[in-house]
Amino acid sequence: MKTTRIMAVALLIVGGGWALNVAKAQQPGIHRTDILKDDLATPGREVVQVRVDFEPGAVSIKHSHPGEEVAYVLEGSLEYQLEGRAPVTLHAGEALFIPVGVAHVAKNVGSGKASELATYIVDKGKPLVVPVK
Repeated sequence: MKTTRIMAVALLIVGGGWALNVAKAQQPGIHRTDILKDDLATPGREVVQVRVDFEPGAVSIKHSHPGEEVAYVLEGSLEYQLEGRAPVTLHAGEALFIPVGVAHVAKNVGSGKASELATYIVDKGKPLVVPVK
């Protein structure tokens, strides 16, 4: 019985990692590094911090989040297109607030690598990135 549980947990870990790699593969030139994930005092909410590195010309898929995002540009220049708004270009040291559920796209518009620190305040247990058609 104990061996069966260990095997089940191992399969979940391997399968989860595989699914994450498949999701990353859908966005060539974009690399995500998980930094922090922790519960908030508000039940059912958590904070997640991720570093996102964009190769020159890389564009995210159109997506939303189950909560708010604060995008802080660490290096380079990133253009953000939030649904219903004009595009905005941010440079290193600038930040943008993205409201819950707002579909958006991020694109590296500089000649070198661009990076952002994305901080999410989201509903716990929901997918962090929700693709939008």
